Amino acid sequence: MRKTKTVTGLMTLALMAGGAALAEPVEDTLNVNGEIEMTTWTEASAAVDGALSEVISGWHFRGEETRAMQQDDFDNPGMIFVESAMEAWETAEGSEGKSCASCHEGSDSMAGVRAVYPKWNEAAGEVRTLEMQINDCRENRMGAEPWKYTGGDMVNMTALIASVSRGLPINVAIDGPAQSTWEQGKELYYTRTGQLELSCANCHEDNYGNMIRADHLSQGHINGFPVYRLKNTKLNAVHARFKGCVRDTRAETYAPGSPEFVALELYVASRGNGLSVEGPSVRN
Repeated sequence: MRKTKTVTGLMTLALMAGGAALAEPVEDTLNVNGEIEMTTWTEASAAVDGALSEVISGWHFRGEETRAMQQDDFDNPGMIFVESAMEAWETAEGSEGKSCASCHEGSDSMAGVRAVYPKWNEAAGEVRTLEMQINDCRENRMGAEPWKYTGGDMVNMTALIASVSRGLPINVAIDGPAQSTWEQGKELYYTRTGQLELSCANCHEDNYGNMIRADHLSQGHINGFPVYRLKNTKLNAVHARFKGCVRDTRAETYAPGSPEFVALELYVASRGNGLSVEGPSVRN
């Protein structure tokens, strides 16, 4: 962000409640383990439709210590959950007695997968998130019970799959049969909800760079998910974060895995096209 923002309407009240202030995103370079170079600040893609000239990872909106934690896997607390998922990857379950490794061998075979999800699934005739695809494999390949959409097992596995794609650019397709779902997600992104009458765009487009209470508003990209949040000391899934944001507008929220949140994820993911996969990232 290299321009000053103007805060208007109800957003003024929300920001004034915590003492609004402008704090520019830090211009820094993210390199994980001295080996994985990340694109964290780049020209906006066509998916943003002119709303932003540049897209900036949430990493730039965090403090020095938090940014440093993500630069070394030994310091990144999210990697503990990745290690747990590595065990689950090799564990046979269900009536078929198969594990993830039975079909995909090593987890490195998932490199590039996180970068293109959500995506259109031709056989199912729907846009699928990574969580939906994991549960499809569990039920129809392994004969195992599906995992809770934002449960620990699921978020650990998505973190593992994200980790092997770190550094690769987000490249979510929004054309063809996925377009109608993308349009639905876009509408949700710009729709004001709740008693505060706020939309996703009010915070993450109109006011990124502003401080709301103790939080530095980012552009709201999800290339870093799953996210280890210092606030709740655990990995957090995308739809759990969506749920929290909607709740913060004092509105009734959608359920994780709902068609509404799937559409919103597709749209929000596409806004970050060109940024690197960072998950598991570290945030406040």
